[in-house]
Amino acid sequence: MEGGYVQGAGWLTTEELVWNTKGKLLTHAPSTYKIPAIGDRPDVFNVALWNAPNSEQTIYRSKAVGEPPLMLGISVLMALSDALLSCGKSYPALDAPATAEQILMSLERMRHGV
Repeated sequence: MEGGYVQGAGWLTTEELVWNTKGKLLTHAPSTYKIPAIGDRPDVFNVALWNAPNSEQTIYRSKAVGEPPLMLGISVLMALSDALLSCGKSYPALDAPATAEQILMSLERMRHGV
């Protein structure tokens, strides 16, 4: 669960793909493509699992375990958008990945009314 959350948060905040004008991928290595590290996780991260049987029938009693925690990363993007909203009068245009540069550019657009 925790790993899926951190992976999702990284996907929406740091994992930026950049190509040059000829279509060559520039963010192709650990030095240019930032994935989350252990220091990027919240200091306090409490997880509680549902302590009851699944009441619905599934194929061979299967349960999705990878995608749901990955989607929790969306909460990080929305929290960043809400934080930016506190600096302006309208909801910011913040695209994913919401890198530090994207957040700063969004603040500048809000400041200049763009």
